[in-house]
Amino acid sequence: MAAVKGLYVSIEEFLKHCSQSGDSAYSAFRSLLERLEDPKTRTEARIFFAHLKKKIENDGASDHCLDTYHFLIQDVYLGQSEGYENRNKLTAMVIPSIFLPEDWSFTFYEGLNRHPDTIFKDKIVAELGCGNGWISIAIAERWSPLKVYGLDINPRAVKISWINLYLNAFDDNGQPVYDQEKKTLLDRVEFYESDLLSYCRDNHIELERIVGCIPQILNPNPDAMSKLITENASEDFLYSLSNYCALQGFVEDQFGLGLIARAVEEGIDVIKPMGIMIFNMGGRPGQAVCKRLFQRRGLLVTKLWQTKILQAADTDISALVEIEKNNPHRFEFFMGLVGDQPICARTAWAFGKAGGRISHALSVYSCQLRQPNQVKKIFEFLKNGFHDISNSLDLSFEDDSVADEKIPFLAYLASVLKDNSHFQYEPPSGSKRATAIENALQLFAPRLAIVDDHLSRHLPKEWLTSLEMEQNINNKSSTNGITVIEAPRQSDLMIELIKKLRPQVVVTGMAQFEAVTSSAFEHILSTTREIGSRLFIDISHQFELSSLPNSNGVLKYLARTPLPSHVAVICGLLKNQLNVMSIHHCAVVGYLEAEELTSGQYSVSLVYTDLEVAFVISEEQIICDALSKSVELLQGNTALISQYYYGCIFHELLSFQLPDRHQPAEYMKLKIKQHRSFLVIWMLLDKASWREAENAKCSEMIGFSSSAISVLSNAEFSLRETDNSSLIHMDVDQIFLPTPTAVKAAIFESFARQNVTESECDVTPSLKKFIKTAYGLSTDNNTEFIYADSPLSIFSKLVLCCIQGGGSLCFPAASNGNYVSTAKFLNAKIVQIHTISDEGFKLTEKHLSSVLETVSKPWVYISGPTISPTGLIYSNEEMESILNVCAKYGAKVIIDTSFSGVEFNSKGWNGWNLEGSLAKLTSGKSTFSVCLLGGLFFKMLTGGLTFGFLVLNQRFLVDAFNIFSGLNKPHSTIRYTAKKLLDLREQKPGELLATTEEQGKLLGGRHKQLKATLERCGWEVLEAHAGVSVIAKPSTYMGKRFELKKDGSTWKANLNDSNIREAMFRATGLCINGASWIGIPGYCRFTLALEDTDFDRALECIAKFKKLVE
Repeated sequence: MAAVKGLYVSIEEFLKHCSQSGDSAYSAFRSLLERLEDPKTRTEARIFFAHLKKKIENDGASDHCLDTYHFLIQDVYLGQSEGYENRNKLTAMVIPSIFLPEDWSFTFYEGLNRHPDTIFKDKIVAELGCGNGWISIAIAERWSPLKVYGLDINPRAVKISWINLYLNAFDDNGQPVYDQEKKTLLDRVEFYESDLLSYCRDNHIELERIVGCIPQILNPNPDAMSKLITENASEDFLYSLSNYCALQGFVEDQFGLGLIARAVEEGIDVIKPMGIMIFNMGGRPGQAVCKRLFQRRGLLVTKLWQTKILQAADTDISALVEIEKNNPHRFEFFMGLVGDQPICARTAWAFGKAGGRISHALSVYSCQLRQPNQVKKIFEFLKNGFHDISNSLDLSFEDDSVADEKIPFLAYLASVLKDNSHFQYEPPSGSKRATAIENALQLFAPRLAIVDDHLSRHLPKEWLTSLEMEQNINNKSSTNGITVIEAPRQSDLMIELIKKLRPQVVVTGMAQFEAVTSSAFEHILSTTREIGSRLFIDISHQFELSSLPNSNGVLKYLARTPLPSHVAVICGLLKNQLNVMSIHHCAVVGYLEAEELTSGQYSVSLVYTDLEVAFVISEEQIICDALSKSVELLQGNTALISQYYYGCIFHELLSFQLPDRHQPAEYMKLKIKQHRSFLVIWMLLDKASWREAENAKCSEMIGFSSSAISVLSNAEFSLRETDNSSLIHMDVDQIFLPTPTAVKAAIFESFARQNVTESECDVTPSLKKFIKTAYGLSTDNNTEFIYADSPLSIFSKLVLCCIQGGGSLCFPAASNGNYVSTAKFLNAKIVQIHTISDEGFKLTEKHLSSVLETVSKPWVYISGPTISPTGLIYSNEEMESILNVCAKYGAKVIIDTSFSGVEFNSKGWNGWNLEGSLAKLTSGKSTFSVCLLGGLFFKMLTGGLTFGFLVLNQRFLVDAFNIFSGLNKPHSTIRYTAKKLLDLREQKPGELLATTEEQGKLLGGRHKQLKATLERCGWEVLEAHAGVSVIAKPSTYMGKRFELKKDGSTWKANLNDSNIREAMFRATGLCINGASWIGIPGYCRFTLALEDTDFDRALECIAKFKKLVE
């Protein structure tokens, strides 16, 4: 018989060597593979294989070859006329350490055949768990792909696959077999050792097709799967790799599908956007579970083929029995092939042990990404340190419109979280139309306003219950209160009320039957113009995000006529599923700032219930600016993530691939600018249109109230970006330090999950633990927790409570300027409590007593433990002393913890025990009460998130607070995230707590750097111990003449505490807070929590300013 030079004298000697053991047989074939790989010996080696196969067949040894010689060479029939030149079979060999081709793989191949013939043609394909490689070779034989990569974790399987490739690429005479493209199978197929798709990933191979038939039962011996996989491992271990899988860290592990889940996610990474993945799936977990594995990862699933197969007798299903013990889920087996009633794993195990044959369903699924580019971005984010939250991801949607909205947003959010170490500065904002309406009324403070009864429900009850009707109607002076009359939403009744009562402001929507045409709107518009009433028209319920919207009278009017100056349009995107307008020359959007847009058609459905944003359309920029500033005063920041959501939505809507084919009308364009608070849009009209609008004379309109004008003129607002500038913000209470991974994970998970239960968003139990741990305050069933978008939003309602009760709001000098300005804007009675520099501008018993003994119904605001803006800390003893004085005079105390949680120089400070402090109070008036205001902003370093809470223990204060509705409640995604982070914080030593401590050390270092720089440049710095603020006095700059020449103009000033902020801003672009914001003459405030580069630039700006002044 034939021999192989240098190896074996004869086939008999070869077989004798193989018969010694499986390892001996593998060694012999590995030597033959080396001969096949060498072109010089390839023909000889291939002929040897032909003679070997013939020898075994002639000897009748085929049936027991595997047992006797530890290998088997067999023909695998592919069906009729499968390959080129009608070749319908392959020659394939196996060894004991490789899974034998059986029903599993044949069913899989049957499923592949259910695809059209073009499925693999000229494509790059990978087969996972290729075994002996016969399916990879069959794909290449039948469909002529560009390349097939056969991948297996078993190194012996890979070697045998290469042998099988040579057996089929060359005929029995050792001659190459060419296909119609003059290629051999060697040109089309390669085999590599690979843990799933690691080879393709590591070699940057993009795939167009992925097919897989891999293990789906957990190994009953988990420790076995931790062994090192080498070709010298035992046969039993290597064989188990084809039968069992280890835990993969996916939720699907409980069904034995963890390895499939990992394969799918790795496939998403390496597959091209229009690629297809095809997997063989055992039906043991149930068909619904199998399909959901793919669907929740954003794949559209088609079942190609399904059958029943007998469970392999050598597969131990005891692991599935164990799963059923602790899980209500039941696996699906059948008794024999003809049984049609499913039995559980435990029953199947017992039946099999008794000698019965059990079967299970086997299906072939074809999967394709529904939005490939976006889904790839999501999984690119998840694989970089966020694998744990992949189990929460759910991209399965029955409604395509929901998928079309949610998947792009999740992809955008993933990109933001992946690409940015921290959240960028954004101006303060609010988010809801109720906010817009209430703030507008606060700005104008009308003696009388008419508001339709659909829109008045969120207004303060005091406005709706005023009895000063006669004074208002007769135009007599009124108190500082606002009177609101509710009116029906029907134009004829509304107009009659307007004519009779002559209100200064009208806020109304349109009845549905009247909103179809513009006539009702025009009638109200004309009436309010004649009376001299400002009109805010609400179109929320008629506003549709759709390319085929229903008729909308207001938008019809805007399409042909400029909006009169006394009218503003308000719209809240308040429905869960909406459809944006499509009107000529107008698009409502706030994503691209200062962007001119023309008409378009598009559609979207909002999927996050109650995640609302409002926009305002007005011709008067002064109204837009005032509304924006009112939000900064009353609501603070809406979470950036919520803003990103709508930014992404509108960006998608306006990403038109073709330019508008119609020229916009000359009379009107809309210029859009996002003031974050509301989407504020103002019109730019040409001169002719302005003349037309001015010709429509109207009565004198109400202007802003004197208190509003005073505050808006004198308050320090955060400075906004100017064209071609990059400001450095040391004037805002925001953190720009790197966002912890745990925070990013919680944010993404809150949006990615579906069907979140209310208990998963209930932050109260976690918050109770938090305030007990952080401030030593216990709560009980009578404690009321109130939540809002931000602490400032809650504080504004507390101010209204103070005003309602006729109280005076007492602020220590050196208080956060935002809070003081809020109180001023709401026209509260404000009393400043004197503080001195020698005591760090802290509130003391002496100074507090001197004020409270002269004030009736006092409310005392205290920032602590960390004091904003000085960065000092109140000790527990100091707090006890303050509370004792407040109790003596019956003051209502607001303890604001919003700026606490980051301590960097707190030696000797042992925290607060508020419960103990309150218990020690021996006397006090019955009006004394304490409420705890706070947020998770500083405590969690949450960056783009804002969340405010208020803890009330007194019933009368709860009742007073609830009078003022319209509070912006945090969305469920924010509450979910807050609860997640609070729970994580309790896990010591958790990553979140460790990161907070690390960043506290960073801020301590920053404080030293900033202090040294300021002192070198002539500033007197007050030593800080916590928080993100430092205050300093520019002693050497006071009274100096400063002149700045820039862009052809000159700015001159004698420097003092009222203009040094502007001087530094103009000269360097550094934004700080001045003395009017802090409340201490001569001092400025700097914040520390900047991004590294910005902090370094800020230090340079301080030094630069010194040189400019000199």
